[in-house]
Amino acid sequence: MWGFETEPEFQAELDWIETFVREKVQPLDYILGSQWDIHAPEFERLVRPLQREVRERGLWACHLGPELGGPGYGQLKLALMNEKFGMSRFGPIVFGSQAPDTGNSEILAHYATPEQKKKYLEPLLANEVVSCFSMTEPQGGADPTAFETRAVLDGDTYVINGEKWFASEADTAAFLIMMVVTDPDHPDPYKRSSMFIVDRGTPGIENLRNYGFYGEPEPTHAHLRLTDVRVHESQMLGPRGEAFAVAQTRLGGGRMHHAMRTLAQATRAFDLTCQRVLSRTTKGELLSDKQMVQERIADMWVQIRQFRLLVLETAWLADQGHDWKSLRKNVSAVKMVMPKVLHDIASTALHLHGSLGLSHDMPFAELVINSFHVGLADGPTEVHKMVVARQVLRDYKPADGDIPSYTRPEQERRARALYPEEA
Repeated sequence: MWGFETEPEFQAELDWIETFVREKVQPLDYILGSQWDIHAPEFERLVRPLQREVRERGLWACHLGPELGGPGYGQLKLALMNEKFGMSRFGPIVFGSQAPDTGNSEILAHYATPEQKKKYLEPLLANEVVSCFSMTEPQGGADPTAFETRAVLDGDTYVINGEKWFASEADTAAFLIMMVVTDPDHPDPYKRSSMFIVDRGTPGIENLRNYGFYGEPEPTHAHLRLTDVRVHESQMLGPRGEAFAVAQTRLGGGRMHHAMRTLAQATRAFDLTCQRVLSRTTKGELLSDKQMVQERIADMWVQIRQFRLLVLETAWLADQGHDWKSLRKNVSAVKMVMPKVLHDIASTALHLHGSLGLSHDMPFAELVINSFHVGLADGPTEVHKMVVARQVLRDYKPADGDIPSYTRPEQERRARALYPEEA
């Protein structure tokens, strides 16, 4: 059964999360640096106590199923929770639900050996360490079939050479989950790569530089050069040549959570804008009394609600037993709409705040930039539009003949055949 109600018990948790994030977590965004620098003294002093509160509340790492010690809330409840976490840059990590660690923990939970789980998964879930997902390459971009970083088996060790970039949080990560070409001549391009766990301190890993973009407290997206990096064959995650299948394990749910956190950013920009137009007077009247401003407020509200329903429907479908592969169309639709929603809301908020909206004192310029970020991360918008179109068209068949059967004369002929004129 479809419904739009939230159970009172869970709504109480959502209300607590909203208040907790607003009053205790959001202030961290203004005084701390990278949220992945978990061993920094100020992180230990300010963030760890908040994490303890979350644990005591039973809301830690809620993306996990019961088999991993989590509550197993399901995707719909996770979406609603991420809508609250996303109001703060530090929100996800305070609740143990930060990317890329959530996706990496899913990979480890599905594919890691017991020894790997002990060494990597357990400390990752406890936020004793953070991790990095290293996939993209300078020449590959959004096309993993063009990757060139290779791992060659030498006895019981793979030797990796190549470059990876935008390996986010590589400097603070204890380990990287890395996609590398192991079978370059395989006839199926999606069977050429394998996934490895690579300890960050492994000799041969060189960080050429960290990239950053407007709105981030510090650059954290690494360009790595790998020179004769030796990784034991036991560090492979999943079967050889199955990196694409392994990667898909982390992408579906991760994209949904990312979407709800993006929605939270858009909602915050909208809330601030409503407050502004009710406070600012120009030409003798409030901005909120001007019809063009009212039109923009209405458009913003509708756009947010439409996107929210799309995300929640997809999350609900996942909870009905649909796997992420069968929901590719829905997830890609969420991903393709997400950057436009954030861009439209943030840019309108910036404009309605006037010159102040452009300044560093307001969050809108960095939200506009972030809209481009979410349009590129986890696959560019164009790729997801292509996926949606292909998935949609699978449900249709071509018309017979050169003239469509739905033309008016043909429809009239069929109607007459069904309802002939009286003799």
